[in-house]
Amino acid sequence: MSITLITGGSRGLGRNTALNVAHQGGDVVITYRSQREEADAVLAEIAAIGRQAIALQLDTGDVAGFPDFVARLRNSLQATWQRESFDHLVNNAGHGDYALIEQTTEAQFDRLVNVHFKGVFFLTQALLPLLADGGRIVNLSTGLTRISAPGWAAYAAVKGAIEVLTVYMAKELGSRGIAVNTVAPGAIETDFFGGAVRDTPEFNRVFAGMTALGRVGVPDDIGPMIAGLLSPANRWVNAQRIEVSGGQGI
Repeated sequence: MSITLITGGSRGLGRNTALNVAHQGGDVVITYRSQREEADAVLAEIAAIGRQAIALQLDTGDVAGFPDFVARLRNSLQATWQRESFDHLVNNAGHGDYALIEQTTEAQFDRLVNVHFKGVFFLTQALLPLLADGGRIVNLSTGLTRISAPGWAAYAAVKGAIEVLTVYMAKELGSRGIAVNTVAPGAIETDFFGGAVRDTPEFNRVFAGMTALGRVGVPDDIGPMIAGLLSPANRWVNAQRIEVSGGQGI
């Protein structure tokens, strides 16, 4: 039985990934920033599948809070599973911020860097003592690192940094048998960026028109893929950027 830690697992792609991990027989730790009720709902769904799960509060943009999170995680692993380690880390938590380069504020930029890059770097660093040898790390990126769209420069740039970081993680953690990959979704119908792709017909139409399969994605297009990447069947996939976009922008 494996234990997968998914940041931002209370909704969207994180929630879908957690449920798919449970369906494949794994147990789950999810984090949430402020929506405890949403996290509890995910725990109930996982319990209905017959797997164990816990939820821990975490702000992935607050590096100073990571030591406390690691201590709480360590205690929870021991109390729930009588283990001192977990097997998989999915760095999923994040947010969108749309602004043209000339209009981007320093506050917007700093928040994107703190959550999507600095937070991922130092949270992974803090969790390495608890991550089992032979484990897996999946970092979330975006299709916007391959194709450009005005207004997404800062967001795409920090995700580009994550793609480079993934390669270096794979190199440095290979001696422990830990595989590290990036998953880059295309446009997905979630509440990301205020649910823009899901709830704005024009956004939805534009992105669907850019996609070979003629529609935007849904969480069920992404969660099963990430869960599958964590399985032993994909143990030889390492240091890769895997785009899951239905053929966006080809």
